[in-house]
Amino acid sequence: MDVKIEAGWKSQLATEFEKDYFSQLITFVHEEYKTKRIYPPGKLIFNAFDQCPFADLKVVIIGQDPYHGPGQAHGLCFSVNDGIPFPPSLRNIFKELKDDVGKEIPKSGDLTDWAKQGVLLLNATLTVRAHQAGSHQKKGWEEFTDAAIHTASEQKEHLVFLLWGNYAISKRRLIDENKHLVLTSVHPSPLSASRGFFGNKHFSRANEFLVSKGLKPINW
Repeated sequence: MDVKIEAGWKSQLATEFEKDYFSQLITFVHEEYKTKRIYPPGKLIFNAFDQCPFADLKVVIIGQDPYHGPGQAHGLCFSVNDGIPFPPSLRNIFKELKDDVGKEIPKSGDLTDWAKQGVLLLNATLTVRAHQAGSHQKKGWEEFTDAAIHTASEQKEHLVFLLWGNYAISKRRLIDENKHLVLTSVHPSPLSASRGFFGNKHFSRANEFLVSKGLKPINW
């Protein structure tokens, strides 16, 4: 099966593309795109991988589902297209970023620049029906993205994993914490951000770890 995805990731995940679950998943996804409104646009399903080549990977941020409103999702977790109002969680991410490293809140919610510096902005589920949160969960995407997380942990050294909220924290089992830094907190959503997301200083702590390993920090 020919999957259009960045070459480094394609090589690392080659065995996944040959598995029965992935074939069934792609069949399901193709049918959904033909018959319903699905986000993100089809060509951006693997955008998180395409914008962050495997060779450049430094940081992994895990989300759950793509945004399901018009024009929001473009294949990077928490990120929205330029010109789209910030969803509440993204607004809180920018607020913590300002408090942590002094970065002014940007005009755009597009986090592609982070991805290009080596931040994998990975949703556990890569597609969703319009206005139906969770509609493509448990169809196979989680098995694929779990494999990506585990592969990154196995094949790379000195990564930083930012796990925000219980769902992301559940992926901790896939990560070798002897090699990598895992930082956890509550989710940045307005329901929980004030209970420990604000003040977690994950952005500066991630950069301190990268620098300590001789790696270039992220310009958040």
